[in-house]
Amino acid sequence: MSGTADREYVLGTHDEELARLGLQHRVWRPTALACWHRAGITVGSRVLDVGAGPGFAAVDLAEIVGPTGRVVAVELSSRFAAAGRQACAARGLTHVEFHELDLMQNELPAGGFDASWCRWVACFVPSPRALVAKVVAALRVGGVAVFHEYADYASWRFSPRLPLQEEFVQKVMASWRESGGEPDIALALPPLLAEAGCVVREVTPRVFTGRPRDHLWQWPATFLNVNLDRMRDLGQVTTEWAEAAWQEFRAAEANPDALVVTPLLLEIIAERVV
Repeated sequence: MSGTADREYVLGTHDEELARLGLQHRVWRPTALACWHRAGITVGSRVLDVGAGPGFAAVDLAEIVGPTGRVVAVELSSRFAAAGRQACAARGLTHVEFHELDLMQNELPAGGFDASWCRWVACFVPSPRALVAKVVAALRVGGVAVFHEYADYASWRFSPRLPLQEEFVQKVMASWRESGGEPDIALALPPLLAEAGCVVREVTPRVFTGRPRDHLWQWPATFLNVNLDRMRDLGQVTTEWAEAAWQEFRAAEANPDALVVTPLLLEIIAERVV
């Protein structure tokens, strides 16, 4: 089961990808924490973590809700779920459950949750409508669904402009869509949430900029490194092209005045009203 599930992950579930996801979460952690606070997640909340990965968000959520609360994390990869369980056990977080299931094939755990958290999951599933319906159905009336998804992935840019990086972004988007996902899925979520019985309370754009000296810079750096290897292995790019793209990036990294602009993301907070 785990082998089949893990092959469904675009970038895999190996150690390098697990480390990349950890760095990604650390970069986005302040934004996620502020979002959860505004959404009303607090001590005693019951939270559903949808597509939990290795459990980085689940750990933070468990520490927020405390032992009187509950975090239920659902994840397809047994390797990621095991990593999440291990992280929670190491911190003594006994009020976290990990369920290994397919978001499209299986029902979500019942629980009348106060909130759900879903980041970069709707963009990969074949039916975002089905995902949204399942997530909303798992909430109590008055509960909130929180999503972080991209609205304009092609807005990922560098200054000075880097032609191969822009070509890389287009290749990523094409590969994403060929696998059945939609990188700009955030634009479809508000009407899907309304259809499922929610009122969208907030839609906030999130775009960040960083220079090579900033921690943020390591997020695109690690993504580029992992994805170039994947594209080369799949025959989507040549070894020469991958090396040229990496060298272009490293040259930019050596320029202290270089700037990366992250893809436009929408932070969506919706309340179930029926």
